[in-house]
Amino acid sequence: MLTAVETLLLPALTERALLVLNHVLAAEPAATERLRPHAGSLLRLDWQVPAGPWPRPPEIALRITPAGLFESIEPAGSGADAAAALRVSVDLPTPPRALGLWLAGERPALAIDGDVRLAADVAWLAEHLRWDVEHDLARLLGDAPAHQLVRLAAGLRDGLRAAARDAGAAWGRPGSGATAPR
Repeated sequence: MLTAVETLLLPALTERALLVLNHVLAAEPAATERLRPHAGSLLRLDWQVPAGPWPRPPEIALRITPAGLFESIEPAGSGADAAAALRVSVDLPTPPRALGLWLAGERPALAIDGDVRLAADVAWLAEHLRWDVEHDLARLLGDAPAHQLVRLAAGLRDGLRAAARDAGAAWGRPGSGATAPR
């Protein structure tokens, strides 16, 4: 069963993620301007995944296009390794830890190795690039409904963050009934 997930679902999800990434890049002219000088450069993304029942995401090899976007190329191991100007290792946490990081407003750790200029631009993208969800929703639903949905989602996120923070503060507090794991 997991083999079917790995061979069918993960590549499809990877392609969709690349479409979303390019959509976000195209909406931010400063991002594409940073990538244009690196047109033709290859990047290799690999994942540091803790042991567990979830499948390991496939390694991804990308080429920067003249438009400052990314295109997928043959997977790493088919010559892309040797030609890659940059290697980006993403430390993927377990799903519960990922939720905790998201609630804390943090991102997974990245390790970037390779061409210094390209590494600096990719690090800038990782730090500054944001998806304007409200803008995209407004194109579909209109300004007012999009604004309300984003406000509702932000309120839900903030409530979950507060609950996680309060639960963490109460963990192990005398009289709380909770004990720290050993």
